[in-house]
Amino acid sequence: MILVIQRVKSAYVEVEGKVVSQIGKGLLVLVAVKEDDTEREVEWCADKVSVIRIFGDEEAKMNLSVNDVGGEILAVSQFTLCGELKKGTRPSFSNAAKAEKAKPLFEFFVNKIKENGIPVKSGVFQTMMDVGLINDGPVTIILEKKNKNND
Repeated sequence: MILVIQRVKSAYVEVEGKVVSQIGKGLLVLVAVKEDDTEREVEWCADKVSVIRIFGDEEAKMNLSVNDVGGEILAVSQFTLCGELKKGTRPSFSNAAKAEKAKPLFEFFVNKIKENGIPVKSGVFQTMMDVGLINDGPVTIILEKKNKNND
């Protein structure tokens, strides 16, 4: 599983010119499910996103989580994070999970974050989306969790 985690002042998703999800202060998380991912990797990532300390405390040190600052999470499925350019100039997405596997694992990710007590919204799976954000900092973290059986 690959995540791009961005600390944001606000973020939104539009589909066909209509805003379908939006958050204020929090995290925009772009999510790619890989073909060898299982619920184990997804749960680990959801738990990590829920507690990652990338918000500033009173001394401006990154010591606070999205929950600590009363923030929200906007999760957006983005299989293109799996793109590989080992050969040629057109990315290969062969390691991205097919939709029938990726969608339930993406939904599992969203539900695990909800279970961790954090308000979470999402984009629309397998749809062309416009994603807008005001990056705070900017702070952007890439998180990848590999399946132990396939390291």
